[in-house]
Order: sequence, then structure tokens, then C-alpha cells
Amino acid sequence: MKRFVKILSVVMCLAMLCTAFAGCGGKADGNTTAADGATAADSGKVYNVGVIQLTQHIALDAATQGFKDALTEKLGDKVSINVQNAAGEPATCATMAQQFVANGVDLIMANASPALSAAASATADIPIVATSITDYPTALDIPAADWTGKTGFNVTGTSDLAPLDQQAEMILELFPEVKTVGIIYCSGEANSKYQVEAVTKALTEKGVTVKDYSFADSNDIAAVTTKAVAECDVLYSPTDNKVADFGETINNIAEPAGIPLIAGEEGICKKCGVATLSIDYYDIGYEAGLMAYEILVNGANPGDMEIGYAKEFTKEYMKDRAAALEVAIPEDYKEIEA
Repeated sequence: MKRFVKILSVVMCLAMLCTAFAGCGGKADGNTTAADGATAADSGKVYNVGVIQLTQHIALDAATQGFKDALTEKLGDKVSINVQNAAGEPATCATMAQQFVANGVDLIMANASPALSAAASATADIPIVATSITDYPTALDIPAADWTGKTGFNVTGTSDLAPLDQQAEMILELFPEVKTVGIIYCSGEANSKYQVEAVTKALTEKGVTVKDYSFADSNDIAAVTTKAVAECDVLYSPTDNKVADFGETINNIAEPAGIPLIAGEEGICKKCGVATLSIDYYDIGYEAGLMAYEILVNGANPGDMEIGYAKEFTKEYMKDRAAALEVAIPEDYKEIEA
């Protein structure tokens, strides 16, 4: 009997040793490297990514496409991307964010500031990569004095900020005799207010009078624009999602009145502007996709990743609108295809 017990003990020990060695040779969860050198991306895992896009318009659509292209080029069929469009409603962004959290997605991409605010409020654990954000401290309520270029928590991404001082200079370049500039923007967009303050400062230092014309929604955009064209020589709009939505309404009032508008980005310029100093939204979306890959596959910490900015800016103009308003366009401007 004692001999049997000893044999049984030896068998059990051997079984435990085999189990231990098997555990060491197996693939680990997450982004760790297995014994054969394969990463989690090679192990058959499919990453689930949820995209919250505030609204549908040219700039945001391009950013989302760039993000998707970058991830699919890197991961192929190892990534599933669920794109949701909030149709311009911040409350819908919040609902989408909560649903993505409940579904346990591996990462959330937030396209535009209300989408970022909703995602950041919904989770402190799931990585968030944002794009089309003008100023991250403003969007995330981080005091300017505390801003280091990194969030320090589960958020990173790319900015759509073009040099605001250069946009102000563009106004003076195209309209050297301008006396009064009216800035049209949505009062509900914090990033628009940030841009308004910067452009106002740059223009007032040059002796130009600047007036604010903010609107809340579609109900007052026509009245606000009518007032602005009656009181100003030139209009300016920052990168503002609501202006992008209502650009045709603005143009139907401003162009017949003979008042040109300088836009913060190409999408707005197509609808109601004469010229813009713009970035490529596809490019910043693509860069955000590469950042997402680093987080998902290589374990990068979003809080330690520097916010990315566009590296190239292009002076662009709308040929037909410039001709209709008799605006002389310098040779170094690129025509926007309608």
C-alpha cells in the first residue's frame, strides 16, 4: 500500500510539472509576447474598436476614413471597427459611448470634441484616441497651466488646429483695407471659443475691429448671419461643426450681400467660404489610427503619448465664389475642387 502511495505521488508531481511547463509555453492574454515570438495581434485575437463621429461632413468623414485605413492596413481582418454617427447631437454621443463601454470594446475613437467629452466621461479605463480636436485642454477641461502636451490618463489623439495667427494674417492679406471682421461660430462648441479668442487677439493687435456672432442652433443661424453681414466687411468662421452643418445657410445670406468669409477648414470653405488655411483631415485621422495600433498591439499608454498635430498647411480658395465677390487671390493659393 505504501509503495502504491509513493507511485501515485510521483505521478501527481510529474503531472504538475507538465502543467507548469505548458503554462510557460502558452500564449498570454493582452499584448505580451508568446514563447514562439508571436504577439497578440498574431494569435487570432480580433480587436473591437468603436468610433463615435459627431456628425457627417467632409472633414470628419475624411478623418474617420483615415483612421480606418491605418488600422486595417496594420491589422487586416484582426480588427473590427464599428462606426456610429451622432447626427450632431452631443447627447447621442454620450449614449454611444456608454454602449461601447458596456460592450467592452478594446478602444474608442472619438471624432470631434463632443464625442471626446462623451467618451472620456463614460470610461477611465478603455483607451480613447481622438481626432478633429482643436485644443485638448479645452475639450477635456485641463487647466492651461497644467498642460504638458500629454493628458496623463486614458486619452490621446490628433488635433485639427491650423495656425490661428496665420489665418488672421490671411484675412489681412486678402483684405488689406478691412475695418471690421465678424466671427460666426456655435456658442456650444468650446473649441470654437478658443479659436475665436486667438483670432480676435491677432486681429485687434493689427487695429481691426472684431465682433462675435454666436448662434445656438439652426433656429438662429440665419438671423445671426444677417446681422453680421450688415455690420462687417469680412466674416471668419473657425473649425466649427455646426457652421459646417449650416454652411449653405450662411452662404445664401453672405454671398448675395457681397460679404466674403474666411474659413477655418476646407469643408466649411466649400460651403460658404472664399479661402482657408487648411489641414488634411484624412492625414490626422490616419495618424490617430497609427496611435491606436500602438496602444492595441504594442501596449502604449495613451496618457504618455504626445498629442499629434498636422505638419502641413495649405492656402486654398473657391474659384467661383472668389470671382463672384471680386476677391483677388494670390498665386500661391490652391483651388479647391467643388
